[in-house]
Amino acid sequence: MEITLVQGDITEQRVDAIVNAANSSLMGGGGVDGAIHRRGGPEILEECRKLRAARYGKGLPAGQAVATTAGRLPARWVIHTVGPVHSTSEDRSELLASCYVASLRVAEELGAGSVAFPAISTGIYGWPMDDAARIALDAVRRADTSVEDVRFVLFDRTAYTAFESRL
Repeated sequence: MEITLVQGDITEQRVDAIVNAANSSLMGGGGVDGAIHRRGGPEILEECRKLRAARYGKGLPAGQAVATTAGRLPARWVIHTVGPVHSTSEDRSELLASCYVASLRVAEELGAGSVAFPAISTGIYGWPMDDAARIALDAVRRADTSVEDVRFVLFDRTAYTAFESRL
């Protein structure tokens, strides 16, 4: 597997699957989630509504992943995963690692060869960037997957530098 870092907008990545740092409702939100829903168009939300009605009535649990169409994005699929909220009193690092591993498992089931990840849980969920980079890269390196191209698409220089120091 080749792991690369890109500073930029994840919605512009030409990959098989883009990973969405979703909220459990799967109905869109802020940050990466909002950007993916806005750029991808209503097709993504429509499939998310169907998933909520059929399998995830209470929402997608943290650490799990599920795929939808990518709508108008330059990808085939969006893989939605819900990261944990950072806690100083409880170690949730395995739950964060599970987001990456579960997303790669879904990507493999879809036949995706290339996947673009954001820095999951580092926005409003408050995970410190350096620690998130360590967990993300370790999880992806440990994953047993046939996905050949893993890209971390980092929105700003601070995030890019944190991941670069861990790569």
